[in-house]
Amino acid sequence: MSRHSPFHMLARFFIRNPATRAFYAEFVARPDYSIWKLLHGYVYGRWPQLYIALGTGRHPLARMLKSLSSLFRTSTPSSGEPGLSSPGQRAFADTYHGKVLHLDHARKLVAVNRSIDLGDLEHVIPYAAAREIVLRHPDHILALNCPCRASRPNPCGPVDVCLIVGEPFAGFIAEHHPDKSRWITQEEAQEILKAEHNRGHVHHAFFKDVMLGRFYAICNCCSCCCGAMQAHRSGTPMLASSGYVCVMDRESCIDCGLCAKYCQFQAIQRRGDGWEVDGVACMGCGVCVPKCPQAALSLVRASYRGEPLNIQEIMIRRGLS
Repeated sequence: MSRHSPFHMLARFFIRNPATRAFYAEFVARPDYSIWKLLHGYVYGRWPQLYIALGTGRHPLARMLKSLSSLFRTSTPSSGEPGLSSPGQRAFADTYHGKVLHLDHARKLVAVNRSIDLGDLEHVIPYAAAREIVLRHPDHILALNCPCRASRPNPCGPVDVCLIVGEPFAGFIAEHHPDKSRWITQEEAQEILKAEHNRGHVHHAFFKDVMLGRFYAICNCCSCCCGAMQAHRSGTPMLASSGYVCVMDRESCIDCGLCAKYCQFQAIQRRGDGWEVDGVACMGCGVCVPKCPQAALSLVRASYRGEPLNIQEIMIRRGLS
């Protein structure tokens, strides 16, 4: 549809809120723009808790909207790695997914101090869509009540741990959810990341095709509440590895089992008379490492699990530092 169609003329007339106008303007400027993406993105940003509750089947209306509920399911088994859709086709995970981050890389991502455009990061975000990092006003950061946790009857706490990063996303969410969000500084964002890491929660950089096809948030996730982690565990490959894997020094292990308790991906299991790390199930988040009283765990680079999302290294390679 033409950007000069009656629909767009009416939209420009009726959209009065500045942040919503900015959100709309960036959508229609994209070469892959469509009204469907615009409306889908608006609904997702405007009612995220309802969207997530419907998508995960937690909302009563999900029974009448099975087509939405099925987005979080897959009919074919997955190896746990992304990029499994057939050539020329895009699976749901290609359009909505997260990249696992260890704490250091998550903190670097909220410390960017100028606008950047990193384009298509196919080696870092191995999905067919939604894999750009375009940061406008990266110091505009919003702490939002996590839609996954908020849709749970007894969620993990605290709830306000979803970090919306940059524009037009932060402004749009703040405009429509003043009671569920708050502006924070980059330093406060780093403190939230550190506190969530200490609680044993996993950092994910999230990407979505209808959020302009790019990075828009860092979610701090627990497997009991997070819809993406539950979908990934059920066979929909929504999460990409951090590019690291945990290794265990069996000689130092005292068999306490704390690492298994804190592993959100159930990648540490008892095998025979000891504990072992499943290198396929491990997503390299690093949550377990500081929990070991014997320092028997460490993260090592695993090139077969993809490239880390280390924003500083990527910027150096692109000549942007």
